[in-house]
Amino acid sequence: METPYNPLDKINLGANVAEALLSREAIPLADLTEFSGAGIYVLYYMGSFPAYALLAEENRKSRCAWPIYIGKAIPSGSRKGGVLTPEPSNALLARLREHAKSIETADNLFLADFHCRHLVVDDIWIPLGEALLIAWFSPVWNALVDGFGNHDPGRGRHQGMRPRWDVLHPGRAWAEKCRDRPESAEQIMIDVESYLRAHPIPSLFGRGRRTEG
Repeated sequence: METPYNPLDKINLGANVAEALLSREAIPLADLTEFSGAGIYVLYYMGSFPAYALLAEENRKSRCAWPIYIGKAIPSGSRKGGVLTPEPSNALLARLREHAKSIETADNLFLADFHCRHLVVDDIWIPLGEALLIAWFSPVWNALVDGFGNHDPGRGRHQGMRPRWDVLHPGRAWAEKCRDRPESAEQIMIDVESYLRAHPIPSLFGRGRRTEG
């Protein structure tokens, strides 16, 4: 079978974006300042919630090395004039502030326990960078505890099951309107602890563990 033509290997391109993000200093999520643009981000937890003990200890020791969540913020609408001039956007800042609000609303999380790295990226490369980071780190809030990034589905649209994140971290009013899950918070905590033991932090794309911000 003929190999598809690919002038630039997407894995290497994605790794370049990911490493540019991870090379940035981690900052408290509560200390975000105004900036514009879209891009990718990583959240880190360093608090005392029991299920995240392994992850939090590593992040305190290694200055934010083990993500709890990875995401992206893509600008709404299309680019002006094709692919060269992006629309002005504050999508990345707005997404991070939305996450901060979800954390503040939760009964058993504290915003002060979260740090983040974020990188404004040309929107062509945003999905690639995010996908590679998620595939590499398999963060627990991406892979196991679903729903952190969910939005309120709107009035009359809460027939779906409550996300696992909201069972484990109750507080968002819209999630309380959703149908109950079969799992309890205690069962999800056991799943989280098992998951973190089975998926320890990997080295950075095979080039050694990152230990500095």
